Amino acid sequence: MTRKARFGLLGSQFVSTIHAEALKMVPQAEVVAVASPTPGHAKDFAVKHGIPHSFTDYKKLLEMDEIDAVVLGIPNDLHCQVTVDAARAGKHVVCEKPLALNLDEADRMIAACRQAKVKLLYAEELCFAPKYVRLKRLLDDGALGKPTLLKQSEKHNGPHAPHFWDVERSGGGVVMDMGCHAIEFFRWMLGKPKVLSVYAQMSTDVHASKTRGDDNAVLILELEGGVTAVAEESWTKLGGMDDRAEVYGSKGAAYANLLQGSSILTYSETGYDYAVEKAGTTRGWSFTMYEEIWNYGFPQEMAHFADCVLGASEPLETGEDGRAVLEIVFAAYQSAGTGRKVALPFETRARRPIDLWRR
Repeated sequence: MTRKARFGLLGSQFVSTIHAEALKMVPQAEVVAVASPTPGHAKDFAVKHGIPHSFTDYKKLLEMDEIDAVVLGIPNDLHCQVTVDAARAGKHVVCEKPLALNLDEADRMIAACRQAKVKLLYAEELCFAPKYVRLKRLLDDGALGKPTLLKQSEKHNGPHAPHFWDVERSGGGVVMDMGCHAIEFFRWMLGKPKVLSVYAQMSTDVHASKTRGDDNAVLILELEGGVTAVAEESWTKLGGMDDRAEVYGSKGAAYANLLQGSSILTYSETGYDYAVEKAGTTRGWSFTMYEEIWNYGFPQEMAHFADCVLGASEPLETGEDGRAVLEIVFAAYQSAGTGRKVALPFETRARRPIDLWRR
């Protein structure tokens, strides 16, 4: 019998549900344990998803010999310590975005995994979303000529969990939450060139009663090779998730709407649940997804990570990639705080990105 990559899930809320459902679609993987500090959550989660073991203390999960890797679906401020503990326990780590709260923590995580000879895998699902993978192939095959301008936007009307609104825990607002997707999307699409500079405009337009973080933002990146990239991020859009990308080149252009091209135009007076994003309202007109988790690339991402854990592949997205994204996020908040374009590389000892904006 072919050996499977055995995963433990850390967290029991919406993103961990996505991880569990995605891993069920991966033949070479299995989930053997889940941990959550909230009494009853891990046990209920384990029963729902058919997971053999559950814990309230993640360190008990890390002691299991049966686990090869852990998937972090926990608040940003916990990423660093949990990763260090997992590395010391000899477990590979799949870390949800953003990699860490700051660059020092990112460096600690990378160093701990390197020292323990385990893999630190950065979970950027847009690099696995089938429609975006096809978009990248168009560019790689030369169908669009030399790339000149990339755009990516992600918008809904706010996070699903309280810790996202708390900048002490999250480190920032919509740029920290969703801008990191766009940044890595640009790097991945272009073969991970250097980012030369970033300019950002941020504001808190709708959710000032909930957060000090930005709920609307626009980022302009200059990348090596003469390409400009524009990211639009929002926590203020009603009607469910909107995720789309545009690529312009010297010989063509391509437009990819991640949701609407494979969705059902829907009107509902009561609203309904999104499997992927329990964010915002679906009352009124919205776009109902089918096979949401597949369209977002989560099973493909987890299949790749399982192959990496089993030694069959090298990671497409690594801790170093996550750190590169985090550095650009910090530079973006610096730009928004000063009103000036910020050159990369960018060094800072700031504890959280938002500290460079909300001084």
